[in-house]
Amino acid sequence: MLKIWIIIILIVLSGAGIYFFKYSDNQKSYVEFPVEPRDIEVSILATGTVQPENRLEIKAPISGRIDEVLVKEGQKVAKGQVLARMSSIDRAALIDAARSQGSDEIKKWQDIYRATPIIAPLSGMIIRRNIEPGQTIANTEAILVMSNHLTVNAQVDETDLAKIKLKQKAEIFLDAYPENKIPAQVDQIAFEAKTVNNVTTYTVIVLPETVPEMMRSGMTANISFILDKKESVLSIPNEVLQTKEGVVQVLLKNTTKTPQEVVIEVGVSNGKYTEVLSGLKKGDIVLREEIKGQSSNSTNPFSPIGAGRRSSGTGKH
Repeated sequence: MLKIWIIIILIVLSGAGIYFFKYSDNQKSYVEFPVEPRDIEVSILATGTVQPENRLEIKAPISGRIDEVLVKEGQKVAKGQVLARMSSIDRAALIDAARSQGSDEIKKWQDIYRATPIIAPLSGMIIRRNIEPGQTIANTEAILVMSNHLTVNAQVDETDLAKIKLKQKAEIFLDAYPENKIPAQVDQIAFEAKTVNNVTTYTVIVLPETVPEMMRSGMTANISFILDKKESVLSIPNEVLQTKEGVVQVLLKNTTKTPQEVVIEVGVSNGKYTEVLSGLKKGDIVLREEIKGQSSNSTNPFSPIGAGRRSSGTGKH
């Protein structure tokens, strides 16, 4: 009889052990997140290229030879400023003939037959210099290229175009200098679309408030069009949000072992953090439920607000 009881006890213990090892890995645990103020910025991202607002090719007024060039690439010039001087074919021949007769003869012909100045037609920057002193050119060649202001031509998806408005705030990040944020605003929105590989986009011209020294024509840029921006608002990570029957709620840590389900009202979201309008207060701890063995990177299927295909933003403490 004793042996039978020993066998029964061993069977019960074995079953309990199997149950423990089978289900212990599935016990609930929680990751804690504080409810605290953050800056939330909602934006649309696009890529673009730095281009001159007005690109102007300066051609020689006559055929002849360049005597001197007074500007270099990247130099800012004023309207009416002399950029270079050149001699016509006849003047160049006279000056060359006078060289054999000495400097006085050269100066005489230079005073009689003045060089032709090349004048800046507008204020701006020299972005290309195609000439050097002594070079012979025709009056059909572009010897200098100017621009009055650099802009960024952004390609915006047609699904996002309705959210873009004239004078809307934006930020430019150059691929070559990603750490530098350049404040800007929307200057023009194209009426005609471009379709490439069945993707329809519209060109939106973004005008920097100030053009930094390192900005160059042809650079690739990322543009963030700011849709909404709120500073120091109570917010929580999107991964803790759940929706049930159209109601947004979270798990709130309390003094008991069982978290409390709390219904909340939410505001703007940047895809990572969501503003809390009511239902929580600063200092509350919200929870994300985890099952042991489940990846902490798994997404929350109940999150009511996703990042969006082109939306992004920042959540700063």
